[in-house]
Amino acid sequence: MKAELSVKTDSRNQLVDITSRVEEFIGDNGIEDGIVIVYTPHTTAGITINEDADPSVRSDITNFLSKLIPHEAGFSHAEGNSDSHIKSTLTGASETIVIENGRLILGRWQGIYFCEYDGPRSRRVILKAISG
Repeated sequence: MKAELSVKTDSRNQLVDITSRVEEFIGDNGIEDGIVIVYTPHTTAGITINEDADPSVRSDITNFLSKLIPHEAGFSHAEGNSDSHIKSTLTGASETIVIENGRLILGRWQGIYFCEYDGPRSRRVILKAISG
């Protein structure tokens, strides 16, 4: 089973919680046990799992990454978004989550995030579930 999500971001660096959309995909497809791969096919975006309870964690992550890897750092890449490519490399483009009894196995405080590093943009997230 496969699906594609559309994610619209409204700032250059942003973490968007997509947990409920992944859960909806699992439920709509009746997947009881297996895994789901959450993947983004963009070189300036990423997917991560992190704290879901306190929204300030999202801004802490994006703010720190922007300080660590500033947009205007004198990179040679002609498009001017090398910082976005580096952030994407650090985050990674995918996560694999176990599904058991029809539910994602996430920690109590965990959520799944689409990570925008070169927005605002309209982006894609691919979901692929494997039952088993």
